[in-house]
Parts: sequence; C-alpha cells; structure tokens
Amino acid sequence: MQRAQLADAVRYDANGLIPAIIVSTADDAVLMLGYMNDEAIQKTLETNTVTFWSRSKGRLWMKGESSGNTLELESIHVDCDQDALLVRVRANGPTCHTGNRSCFFTEVEG
Repeated sequence: MQRAQLADAVRYDANGLIPAIIVSTADDAVLMLGYMNDEAIQKTLETNTVTFWSRSKGRLWMKGESSGNTLELESIHVDCDQDALLVRVRANGPTCHTGNRSCFFTEVEG
C-alpha cells in the first residue's frame, strides 16, 4: 500500500481514531499504545516523526514535543481488519513519561 492511501484505507472508530501500537525497530520491544486520527497520520507521514491525537489534551500531540524523546517513523503496518496500526520506530530516548523505556513496565503477577 502506498503512503498516500493509508488514511483512506483504515477504519476509524466512532471518535475518528485508530489505535497505534508503537514498536522499536532496534529490538521489537512494544513501547507504547497511542491513538491517531487522519490528521495525525498525515502529519506523521509528512514529518517522519510520530504524531498522535491526544484524547486527554484534545489536540495533535507529537511524541517528545516537550521532552525531546521523539519517535522517528520507520514503517507503518495496517492489520487485517484495517482497525489497528503497528508503527515501527527509532526511539530517541525513553518513550514513557515516567522515564521508562516502554510504557509496559508493570508486570501482572499471579
């Protein structure tokens, strides 16, 4: 699929969002889950820096806009149902706002 076709090929939810699973190209670690709308996808493709729709802020949000820990786009993959994205990135610093490399650092035991 061509990059120009991506936004039209995905199925957004009722809020116009699609979940984006962020994975490191360095070691395939899952770094975070974010949400994108059409505008966030277009901005990501234009700049090669991953941009999300922040549900809490109600606006576009470029990962690292305040911390400098950006996510450089390597590739985007659409799942078979076209309702989720796998975004492979080169992370420039920790991804989680807590300072952890990944947002998935808490293991559920038992």
